[in-house]
Amino acid sequence: MGTRAAKVLYYAEMTTTLLLVEDDTRIRSALRLALADEGYRVTEAATGEQALELIADGTSLPDVVLLDLMLPGIDGLEVCSRIREHGDLPIIMVTARTQSHEVIAGLEAGADDYVTKPVDAGELAARIRALLRRVRGSGGQDLAIEVGDLTVLPGESRVLRAGAEVPLTKTEFRLLYTLAVADGAVVTREQLLERVWDYDYFGDTRLLDVHIRRLRRKVERDPGQPELVVTVRGVGYRVGGSARP
Repeated sequence: MGTRAAKVLYYAEMTTTLLLVEDDTRIRSALRLALADEGYRVTEAATGEQALELIADGTSLPDVVLLDLMLPGIDGLEVCSRIREHGDLPIIMVTARTQSHEVIAGLEAGADDYVTKPVDAGELAARIRALLRRVRGSGGQDLAIEVGDLTVLPGESRVLRAGAEVPLTKTEFRLLYTLAVADGAVVTREQLLERVWDYDYFGDTRLLDVHIRRLRRKVERDPGQPELVVTVRGVGYRVGGSARP
């Protein structure tokens, strides 16, 4: 990376604030130092209650929340759900729970991504950068796209139905947009993981499965009989019908 590009990247990270929610003092301190080393500003919370208070205050919202699942009092799943009730603040779970059902529960609660303990600081920083790229980037065009009865507005990262906004997270929007621009062609699971998450996920498709379910609950008339986000068994997904600019 050239010197100028490196400075631009470092400046972008210096303007990024992370809220680290972790009750273990040693882990919290180690992650704070490692992430500060990567150039991020780090705000800390030792409990779910404290994290929710900081977010509710609204004076200095973080760019990304790093959320431990196993917290005293209000646990991480509840914190994640409460954050999601009020907006699309990006959330990465930091968890020691590697079992599939535990990870899925966190993603269902609204997390965009997850890392498992012990946390590799380099991997976590890479996932933060990937998440911020897709949150801050636009779809790359301004023309609206019609998908069934939905209107996808790439320049605004919004989706409308009959003029009313469909409340999607940035990740859910990017997933729908990626399918929409394929204009009815099948997008493989691997392509979706690469294009939506902008990161090598080493075949972990739980992220995709849960986000497809979450997306369908918001955009389909009947999520059990999807017409807009259609499964192509053994391959991937496509939008129902054709997406029209």
